[in-house]
Amino acid sequence: MTLRGRDLLTGLPRSVEVGGEQIREAIDPSLALIVDTIKDTIEETPPELVADIMDQGIVLAGGGALLSGFDRRIAEATQMPVHVANDPLTCVVRGTGVVLEELDLMEEVLVADTYARPAR
Repeated sequence: MTLRGRDLLTGLPRSVEVGGEQIREAIDPSLALIVDTIKDTIEETPPELVADIMDQGIVLAGGGALLSGFDRRIAEATQMPVHVANDPLTCVVRGTGVVLEELDLMEEVLVADTYARPAR
């Protein structure tokens, strides 16, 4: 992969070749943090919901879902099935649109403010 940018000292255009292994090494700490957060969340989840997740699996959405092997990494760490959502780049925003269009019907399944996490 070729990255283009500007040299910090001269300001002139510059290209640098970056290999797949270098990219994997650079993003690995972030991916490890995501996996650890998933595991922590599962540990805090009530057992009846964990049973449902074990049965149905974890669904990955967003750009990270497209990282090769990331679904397998999460599956190994959690010992749960992991699936990549259909069209992971837009599925969250499309789902949000459905909820907003049917807000009156969805009110019963939306999380109440009482359960919201405190602001950081």
